[in-house]
Amino acid sequence: MKAHGVAQASSCFATSSPLHGVPSFPPHRVRLSNRVTAAHETGARTSRRGLLMAPFLVAGGSVLLSAAARAEEEGSPAKAEEEQQEVITSRIYDASVIGEPLAIGKEKGKVWEKLMNARVVYLGESEQVPVRDDRELELEILKNLHRRCLEKEKRLSLALEVFPANLQEALNQYMDKKIDGETLKSYTLHWAGGRWQEYEPILTYCLHNGIGLVASGTPLQILRTVQAEGIRGLTKAERKLYAPPAGSGFISGFTSISRRSSVDSTQNLSIPFGPSSYLSAQARVVDEYFMSQIILQNVLDGEATDMLIVVTGASHVTYGSRGTGVPARISRKIQKKNQVVILLDPERQFIRREGEVPAADFLWYSAARPCSRNCFDRAEIARVMNAAGRRRDALPQDLQKGIDLGLVSPEVLQNFFDLEQYPLISELTHRFQGFRERLLADPKFLHRLAIEEAISITTTLLAQYEKRKENFFQELDYVITDTVRGSVVDFFTVWLPAPTLSFLSYADEMKAPDNIGSLMGLLGSIPDNAFQKSPAGTNWNLNHRVASVVFGGLKLATVGFISSIGAVTSSNSLYAFRKFLNPAVVTEQRIIRSPILKTAVIYACFLGISANLRYQIIAGIVEHRISEQFSSQTFFVNMLSFVARTVNSYWGTQQWIDLARFTGLQVRKTESPTSDSPNPAAILCNDTEEASSIDEIENKRGEN
Repeated sequence: MKAHGVAQASSCFATSSPLHGVPSFPPHRVRLSNRVTAAHETGARTSRRGLLMAPFLVAGGSVLLSAAARAEEEGSPAKAEEEQQEVITSRIYDASVIGEPLAIGKEKGKVWEKLMNARVVYLGESEQVPVRDDRELELEILKNLHRRCLEKEKRLSLALEVFPANLQEALNQYMDKKIDGETLKSYTLHWAGGRWQEYEPILTYCLHNGIGLVASGTPLQILRTVQAEGIRGLTKAERKLYAPPAGSGFISGFTSISRRSSVDSTQNLSIPFGPSSYLSAQARVVDEYFMSQIILQNVLDGEATDMLIVVTGASHVTYGSRGTGVPARISRKIQKKNQVVILLDPERQFIRREGEVPAADFLWYSAARPCSRNCFDRAEIARVMNAAGRRRDALPQDLQKGIDLGLVSPEVLQNFFDLEQYPLISELTHRFQGFRERLLADPKFLHRLAIEEAISITTTLLAQYEKRKENFFQELDYVITDTVRGSVVDFFTVWLPAPTLSFLSYADEMKAPDNIGSLMGLLGSIPDNAFQKSPAGTNWNLNHRVASVVFGGLKLATVGFISSIGAVTSSNSLYAFRKFLNPAVVTEQRIIRSPILKTAVIYACFLGISANLRYQIIAGIVEHRISEQFSSQTFFVNMLSFVARTVNSYWGTQQWIDLARFTGLQVRKTESPTSDSPNPAAILCNDTEEASSIDEIENKRGEN
């Protein structure tokens, strides 16, 4: 039975008839954003700057035009691929097959099709040890079903067992925006610590998208009474409302083990039966019966095409013998084919034998949650290996370890074999684990890296020419140093935050020292940027967001310090080598060499402050907040990100040139006097000699 707190929830609403007045929610209204159009005007320039930068601009434009052309040509297939990628991180298994649960590979569309044909979808979450990943999966499934319901004009509602039925009025006021989240939170004081932060993203999503909320839990006072005194402790009116009628299914909850499935037997063998367990069993029956009545009333009161998602404990919805569990209790009025049971992150997978009832329709695992046994179908892994003609021993060590732990999905293994078809990428994936982890998580990682580097080099050269103008070629050493250093920094700004798919981390997790584990846990609790939305199960306050800015600044400062030392050292070494080969050419240069340590310190401070703040705004506001609002307009989102990063790189380069000149890092030598220029000392000497000659002539005239 699902564990509830012992403290009574504070509520000012009546509890006499929780079943009456269950809200019927109006259809969701979708507000479509205005289409954003942009007109591009180009003009030809014949200046030296235009001729110098034209190839880079043409390359960048061709990338955008080709991306737009591919998006228009693919059309609906691109949309289907995007929908498939949204759930690729989740691991889904068909639990209804005979034998071991079957991993679902590229046929996830059939899963969503089956869910859309159902009227009730149960999401069974962990009970004894609550898992935060369950809430992330619930939100993921809710978003996908909501989008598909909008396309088919189906109304969607969400029933939550964590809210007792006597809090239905509070949920109605929350949906009507008569009370805010903090007020609703005050009714959940009986929840365990941190539960509100886990469910808050789900509630917020329902509020913003008009998804009806249903409180399907049994009032706590009723549960406490049954747990202490049994059903006989209820009043006649309460017994009529909360307990199943005599002879209508209550005894089915106590049928012999021989009539139950292997799943039921396994769950009950470890529980000693006594007076307390008998009362707990009665409370369980009351809880499931009342929940089934809430679900049944909401489904029957709605239209035939409506859908209800029920979030409850896994033990309440796991298929069992006839008459037990919520799905079985309402099967007489809602056929089993119209009900789908999904177990979220189950700790065990059972092998179904012929004639046994399956535990559920699907087992749904979070990508971030490791499993204690084979989580992926071994036959599917073997099929992919045989189709590629590869042996396990020829795979990298981390992939071998991941297969042994059951962490490598057939899709990931197939993606690895697809990457091996390209010689350069194959060499990178086999020799460098960092590239392999990033390419497995994002096969387009190299494309993103190339686009970022193209933007960096193009905008850096443009900004350098704009600032230095006629001195551009005279200060070419500064230009090359800044360009190379900027390219290195941009490489790491793409490399460090890129998603990775690592399997050795799970194997080495238990071997890590306590201080390392604490440090990783601390860093993992900080958001990627100050404007990132809090995911399910987390609550980032102002301190976390300030820490994100500080930590991001430290990372950029470290990258800037190291890259600056490398770039300036290489430039000075090249200068010394050129001086050794041809001293005459080098002496004609009028620039002063940049000091290595001073340049590294100032450049690190520049990246940690200026560049860090600009990246926080771009990644958090432009590419996270704004892009999420226009997620359906892929080309507009990509164009917005491209423009923002281009302006950022151009402006940042100009800021660095001004700072380098102000601090004396990049200055020119004072012009030495030429041979044609008059020498003041020579002029003074000539004047003295002329004065002496005049005096001698006058003296001679006086003697005569």
